[in-house]
Amino acid sequence: MLISEIARKAKVSPATVSRVINQPHLVAPDRLARVQAVMAAVNYQPTPLHRRRGPKSRLASPKRIGVWFVGARRNPNLNWFQDQLLQVQAANDRQRIELSILFSDSPEELPRGLSTAQLDGVIIQGMEPSVHTMQKLAGLPHVWFMTRRSADYMGDYVEPDNEQNGRIAAEYLHGRGHKVVAAISTDPGYSAIAWRVQAFLRHAADLGLNAISILGKTRPGTSYLQFAPLHEESDLLVQRVLQSDPRPTGLYVPSDHFCGSLFRVMRQVGLKPESDYEAIIGNYNPVIYHNLDHLPAALDINLPTLVRKVVDHLVWRIDNPQAPGRIGITVAPSLIATPAQASAVS
Repeated sequence: MLISEIARKAKVSPATVSRVINQPHLVAPDRLARVQAVMAAVNYQPTPLHRRRGPKSRLASPKRIGVWFVGARRNPNLNWFQDQLLQVQAANDRQRIELSILFSDSPEELPRGLSTAQLDGVIIQGMEPSVHTMQKLAGLPHVWFMTRRSADYMGDYVEPDNEQNGRIAAEYLHGRGHKVVAAISTDPGYSAIAWRVQAFLRHAADLGLNAISILGKTRPGTSYLQFAPLHEESDLLVQRVLQSDPRPTGLYVPSDHFCGSLFRVMRQVGLKPESDYEAIIGNYNPVIYHNLDHLPAALDINLPTLVRKVVDHLVWRIDNPQAPGRIGITVAPSLIATPAQASAVS
């Protein structure tokens, strides 16, 4: 049977059938299934690879990459990186990745699998490894991912633009007409939160706003890979909101992990969203966001883009191990507003 006949039966173009035969990784899953079903029904056998005409697969050898969660035990909640990588890899026909997820309990130890996995490179996330531990990596290419690095970390990194996060939040609340604003959060020791809060307060002051911070307790030695917010913390933070004079009406919540608890307490003390206060969240997680009792504005840190960039940069570093200098890459957040807010801002 001719390729054109298979294409007609599968309701695709002959070029698509050719890609199914020669480069199936380029074909959308639904079209791939349709063409393969027709080929099986008519017992079509493609010409052997060495006798085929047209383009052949040019996939490079896979890169063996580890994602090392420092300061964390193995936990299914940390599969988010693998899930995100699967999404971005589906659209990448030039690059293949074999991924290993690695864990170590503290910054002082290497994960057991790091020495046996024969990796080409590693992405580091969580707590910053100690200088002694980093020395054990020897010449293994590595890139720091997300925010929890110290200012003197000397390696390449890819992270959200936390400065821009705080600035956008201040501009948003200013544009909504708020005169008194506050950054409110637990876990102020987490560097992403600290940088966002500082940027928010500075920019709010530049805009002429009365800006304050209402922050919980610092937790020394916390990896921040998994947040465990306490309901009591939200109680204390809301009480400080009530005691503020003047009371802030615009709230910047730089991280979303405790939003549900915070907004419940606000409602319990009689503060209603939109009439008594308006919030903007510095991180958008659909699972958390769509379970809130109302939907405030939020900033999407664009996690898929971050994952793609950290993988791309690590692959570049693997291919260019002698390239000098320290390279830092940041990804700007995107504002997500509810329809009512969006129309009001515009």
